[in-house]
Amino acid sequence: MKTSALSRRRFLQASGAAAIWIPSSVRGYTSTELREFYANGEMQKDVSKWELDTPTLCVDLDLLEANLAKMQSTMATNGIASRPHAKSHKCPTIAQMQIDSGSVGICTAKVSEAEAMFQNGIDQILMTTTNVTPTKINRAMNLRQTCPGFIQATDAPQNARLLSAAAVAKNLIADVVVDVDAGIRRTGIPFGQPALQLAQLVDQLPGLRLRGMLCYDAAAQHVVGFEKRKAQTLETMVEATDTFELMRRSGLNTDIFSGGGTGTYNIDHGTGGLTDVQVGSYVFMDAQYMGIGGEQDEELYSDFDTSLTIMTTVLNDQYKGRATSDAGAKACTINQPWPIVKGETGIRYRSGSDEFGTIIYDEDASRTYKVGDKLELIVSHCDPVVNLYDQMVAIRNDKVEAVWQISARGMSA
Repeated sequence: MKTSALSRRRFLQASGAAAIWIPSSVRGYTSTELREFYANGEMQKDVSKWELDTPTLCVDLDLLEANLAKMQSTMATNGIASRPHAKSHKCPTIAQMQIDSGSVGICTAKVSEAEAMFQNGIDQILMTTTNVTPTKINRAMNLRQTCPGFIQATDAPQNARLLSAAAVAKNLIADVVVDVDAGIRRTGIPFGQPALQLAQLVDQLPGLRLRGMLCYDAAAQHVVGFEKRKAQTLETMVEATDTFELMRRSGLNTDIFSGGGTGTYNIDHGTGGLTDVQVGSYVFMDAQYMGIGGEQDEELYSDFDTSLTIMTTVLNDQYKGRATSDAGAKACTINQPWPIVKGETGIRYRSGSDEFGTIIYDEDASRTYKVGDKLELIVSHCDPVVNLYDQMVAIRNDKVEAVWQISARGMSA
């Protein structure tokens, strides 16, 4: 997906200056030093974000808090709940902030993420991916033994029977939702009778308690243009609502009908019966979402602020029209559109090299950089970028306020 030059420029002009020259004599505090400064849950030393060793993952607290407030305000107005997907941030601290702001719980994609969240105090967890191997099923049931708020998904009769056997073997009741495919043919069971029959099976099997259904329309989230995105979402989800109604009329438990996401957060309340929205990227935002357009702005999706950035340092300025930084693919991923230099115009960034990023100046570049200068990058796609880092540095008014562990980093199993 490409962000138009116009919307890109308008965003950058609105985002404020985000790059200043830093003398080489300024100390670059390492991640280990920052953890030591924050060992007691409060910074013991004043550290500017411009003093951080790089590459470093940073989150602007004012913008993050504004994003949380905006989402909850919208959910309240629309009469629907949020159940944010923690795969975007993988950070228990942010998960707790989401719950404290009104979310009914969180989602995780993998059982390892769910385990990491529970180990760090999060106890309302909906795992949206079906566990199919004996190892993962056993881990999920072990988690259910200690976490009463853990709910897992199933999308096939044979899998439901495996879950039942595992639950019975551990003498527990496992809460289960049926994952219904939104037409993507990636995961989930088809709409209508197949989904209903699976729900009825779950309801009858020993050791299982049906809680409702999921239907996440991933294909709709990045549809460019608000009206097109709205039309596609509401059309696709008609069959989901019909399926939900089949379950309800059959006397099944329909406490949960979860779906939607950041791209459709202000559309999803139009889906009949939907109880909560699985928003994720809204806490951070990224270059991919910026290009889809919003309800008020056809070119730029500016409903939420870009709170997440990567701080990087210029390593080489010897060549005309370009410079080299220390944030390459290992710090930024190679997802596209490429990262965006925050607060500047006429400057492009490429992170295709493993170790190095390339800063490219257009003729109307708002500035150039020298060796040792630092700049901030708006990330391409927040989910995989977060997964590259052990911690994120929480910033307020350009000062480090906290150091948050990304406890579910690398939890892909």
